[in-house]
Amino acid sequence: QAAKSARTVVIAGIPDGLLHDDVMTDILMIHFQMSKNNGGDVEEVTYPTMKKGVAYVTFEDQEVVERVLKKDEHRLEDKRLSRHYPLKVTRYCENVSSFIIYLVVLPL
Repeated sequence: QAAKSARTVVIAGIPDGLLHDDVMTDILMIHFQMSKNNGGDVEEVTYPTMKKGVAYVTFEDQEVVERVLKKDEHRLEDKRLSRHYPLKVTRYCENVSSFIIYLVVLPL
C-alpha cells in the first residue's frame, strides 16, 4: 500500500460556512467516490482543516489519485448546495506546506 501522502489530494474552493462540517465532509466523500468524477474508494476526508475552504481526501488506491488529477474540472454539486462550486484538486505534498511555513516564519 502506497504511503498515505501519495494517496492524498488537496481540495480547494469548498464553500465555507454554508453547511455543517460533517455534511460537507459527506458531500466531498460522495463526489470523490463517483465514477463520473474519476473517483474511487475514499479512505478518509479531512475537513475542516487549518485553511478555510480546503480539505484533504485520501483514497485507498494511488491509481485513483492519478485519475482524479486528470479530470479537467471538478464541480461540487449536491441538492443541499444552492449552486455548483468549482474545485481545485492538486497533489498533496508535505514539503510544500513546510516550505511555506519556513518562508513565513523565517523570511529570507
